[in-house]
Amino acid sequence: MLLDIQLDARPDQAADRARELSGAGIAGLFTFEGPHDVFLPLAAAAGAVETDLMTNVAIALPRSPMHLANAAYDLQLMSGGRFRLGLGSQIKPHIEKRYGATWSRPAARMRETVLAVKAILGAWQDGTRLDFRGEFTQHTLMPPTFVPGPNPYGVPPVLLGALGPVMTRTAGEVADGLLVMPFHSHRHFRERTLPALAEGNPGPDFRIFPQAIVAMGRTADEQAAADLGVKGLLAFYGSTPAYLPVLEVEGWAEVQPQLNALSKQGDIMAMIGLITDEMLSTLAVRGTPEDCAAEIQRRFGDVAERVCAYFPGYAPPLDQINALATALAG
Repeated sequence: MLLDIQLDARPDQAADRARELSGAGIAGLFTFEGPHDVFLPLAAAAGAVETDLMTNVAIALPRSPMHLANAAYDLQLMSGGRFRLGLGSQIKPHIEKRYGATWSRPAARMRETVLAVKAILGAWQDGTRLDFRGEFTQHTLMPPTFVPGPNPYGVPPVLLGALGPVMTRTAGEVADGLLVMPFHSHRHFRERTLPALAEGNPGPDFRIFPQAIVAMGRTADEQAAADLGVKGLLAFYGSTPAYLPVLEVEGWAEVQPQLNALSKQGDIMAMIGLITDEMLSTLAVRGTPEDCAAEIQRRFGDVAERVCAYFPGYAPPLDQINALATALAG
């Protein structure tokens, strides 16, 4: 199994950080739409390393499919064919209050966005007339001035991030792959995600990209720091009503409203205090690099060829990242 990890750097530092991480033996780098633009760090890294590159995820609803297609085309060009466009919907408060965009029927809109991006990229690649007419977006004008022509490296894959059954089924219907939401458990993935994906009837070339929250360390101090960082992320995810189904599957539904109330008070440490060690080991992957690799293989080895690993709130040394990549490859 191949290892992808987050390119955790500002755009002006992304090339150097990409070189460091690539030297640790990882197969790919992905960016998260956080404090910086999701595309620019990958543009900086494209000419610096030979690893695969991916947005994980670019928030689609505030963006035009044309913007997404242009960025995907150019990153595919700059990377020599090593780019994957990962899209996600986010949740209503962020779309309306952070992005200042509109929210409605997220699965239907994401379905249309994926199809529109593919239609635009396909028209450029094949030289066919662009004629996409959807409910939420239409793309019917493409004068020659704005056509970049066929991409010499082909059309990049378009992946869709999902947690709930409707969005997961949508990914199977229209996307090239599924980005499994990192906040999940083995049971949720097997009992909820895979059956919903099967309902979408994905084709033979469809790929699953699991995402694992990893608390990794070799010493007691390293493990404690990793556990604290991971518990913080789990508390943040658990406070979100949209992620309640994961807690429900494991019998922890009552924790979600408690986390939500504390989040509104800004009491981060109290939120972390609600995340038990059992929750930590169930919702995340924990231990030495070799332990983590074995657990990732147990959870996903029969359905995926690579995994995206998150190290929230702490930075494992490069030799441990290398050990994780080596153990996964073995």
